[in-house]
Amino acid sequence: MSHSVNINGNAYRWPERPVVVVCIDGGDPEYLRRFLADGVLPNIQRFIQKGYSTVATGSMPSFTCPNNMSIITGTPTARHGISGNFYLDTKTWEPVVMTGPELLRGETILAGFAKAGAKVVSITAKDKLRRQLGKGLDVSQGHVSFSSEYADRCTLEENGIENALEYVGMPKPDMYSMELSLFVLEAGIRLLQDKRPDLMYLSLTDFVQHKWAPEEAQARHFYQRLDDTFGRLVQEDIVLGLIADHGMSDKSNEAGEPNVIWLQDILDAEFGAGETTVICPITDAFVAHHGALGSFVRIWRKGNVSVQAIIDRVAAVEGVDLALGKAIACRMFDLPEDREADVVVISRKNVVIGSSARLHDLNGLKGHRLRTHGGITETKVPFILNRPLNAEYRKNVTYTDIKSYQIFEFAINGTL
Repeated sequence: MSHSVNINGNAYRWPERPVVVVCIDGGDPEYLRRFLADGVLPNIQRFIQKGYSTVATGSMPSFTCPNNMSIITGTPTARHGISGNFYLDTKTWEPVVMTGPELLRGETILAGFAKAGAKVVSITAKDKLRRQLGKGLDVSQGHVSFSSEYADRCTLEENGIENALEYVGMPKPDMYSMELSLFVLEAGIRLLQDKRPDLMYLSLTDFVQHKWAPEEAQARHFYQRLDDTFGRLVQEDIVLGLIADHGMSDKSNEAGEPNVIWLQDILDAEFGAGETTVICPITDAFVAHHGALGSFVRIWRKGNVSVQAIIDRVAAVEGVDLALGKAIACRMFDLPEDREADVVVISRKNVVIGSSARLHDLNGLKGHRLRTHGGITETKVPFILNRPLNAEYRKNVTYTDIKSYQIFEFAINGTL
């Protein structure tokens, strides 16, 4: 059995006990601050007191796919290449979905350990992540990879497990429910008890955080249920790492309406229709809780308008934080240049950016304030381990800028 595994240039020692990393999608630190202060998360409180915790910095843009891929590869966005849910193919001028495993560059930590002889498990809430996280993973060798979304369709050939609903003992959860995340955790506990894999990655969904602020009862209830499952996970003698892919901010105005910049409409009025294309890379198949609105968008130009003219016009829009050309954006945020737009636009904390008003369906937001992510202000995330750091890591973590994608490194190499 190997004592060290090299993945994407990083060396990982062989785990002495199972390592389980949970990505609390949308897990803004404010939720933990509030609920820990109220004393309603006893297990997480214990991890913080007896293990290790800090606030880490996630990858940009602060969306689900880029950050999950950073976490599972241990590398920044520029290395793994997944910088959103979409990019624009300028040969066809059509958006390209970025959730295929063939677009992920490098190897996942799960696949690397699996090839070295470890047993691994990957469970996600949404299936869009499942395929990418499972890149290079041969489930015929005893590994497991499936999603809550398609838990009723699992097969041994595709997922390494069948009859998942019966196995977990829960009905198939609705896509817009906290149960979609809780199913992932319950499945993880059951597999940990039955198979005791060496590595496990459990990725949740941010439905709750999009819908409810930290002061709302539903958010508190969800976090209490998370805390309960985390307590049951660590009863299995594991190293548990808790991380988030991004934070979450309120982006509504005083009237409670979404505070939106309709950027495509502004650019069309300034330069003419068809001269620019705005892509909202937060978009996926499930947008009812955010209306495909985030705080990071991309602009491609057809060629008749200069990059500087676009930057000057966009920078003048109230609520825009940054309007950057490709090269500067890639240097500032460690983005893959070959998949980046001519102009990157990031809004302020309380503002979102859409393309054209007619292209966004906001009906799903009725009755709730818009809460979403994507900007610099949503890159801060909790970073928690249930076990203390070893002497080497205690000596070397005096710096403050710990990256969220180091969670597997710390959990595997850095704990007692």
